[in-house]
This record gives sequence, structure tokens and C-alpha cells, in this order.
Amino acid sequence: MTEEVYSVEQVADRLNLHVRTVRGYIRSGRLRAVRIGKQYRITAGDLDALTGQTTPGVARQAEVSSIVGVDGVDRAAADRLGTLVLTSANTGHDQASPLRVQTVYDEQRHRMKIIILGDPAATAELLHLLDAVLNAGNGLLDREVHDA
Repeated sequence: MTEEVYSVEQVADRLNLHVRTVRGYIRSGRLRAVRIGKQYRITAGDLDALTGQTTPGVARQAEVSSIVGVDGVDRAAADRLGTLVLTSANTGHDQASPLRVQTVYDEQRHRMKIIILGDPAATAELLHLLDAVLNAGNGLLDREVHDA
């Protein structure tokens, strides 16, 4: 099955724009096009991407990125918090679109950063968990771990 292809003039006509505007979109990278000789050709999928329309059979997907900074934590607390976050991110979520989590600890500043990428609902759930742990006031992050 071949995808429909349009000229710059056809795209300008469809979008009710001037031809120079469409060429400007192409030059700036806003609209993908293939140059054939001295003319551009735009696929229907690239035109849909410009206008925000979805292609049939392709589901719309949103992704959220979040960076959480946690100050005043020592290495042990950062390790416990990192384990909690990574465990939560890897359980109970849609495995087709998993959360991606990375943690970074700065020893000199006693600062931890947690970077979360993923589905908005799953990210929100993880952020609620972080909020509950960080604001619990029960010393969860300050507790020393003793071997049993």
C-alpha cells in the first residue's frame, strides 16, 4: 500500500496557506518533505503530523518527563529511596509502555535527583508515592539499616 504524496502547491491549497509559507515550514524542519529534482513532495503522514491529525491505526501516546530533586539525604537514604522508586516503577504498570527511571546522587551536596519518563498516569502515581515518603515525617529516609 503506497502513501499519498502531495506537492507544495497541493499542501498550501489544503491548508489555505501561501506556497512560500509551506516552503518555509519545510526549510525550518517543521514539515518533512523529500526533494525530487527542484520540487518537494510531502507524504500524507507528514502532513498529518504537521496538522496534528492521527494516521488511522496509530494510537496517540503522551509521555511525561519529571525531575525530582531531594536535598539533605545521605548515601544510605538515597539508596533506599532509589530502590523504592525503581521497584515501584517496575511493578504494577503497563509493560508495553514502562516507566523509565534514573537516579543520581551528588555526594558533596547531599542531593539526589530522580528522573522519570513515561505515561502521565503512571508518572503521577509514582510522584504521589514520592510525595508521601518525603513528607511522611516518620524518619523513613533517616533510618539506619541494621543487619538482622
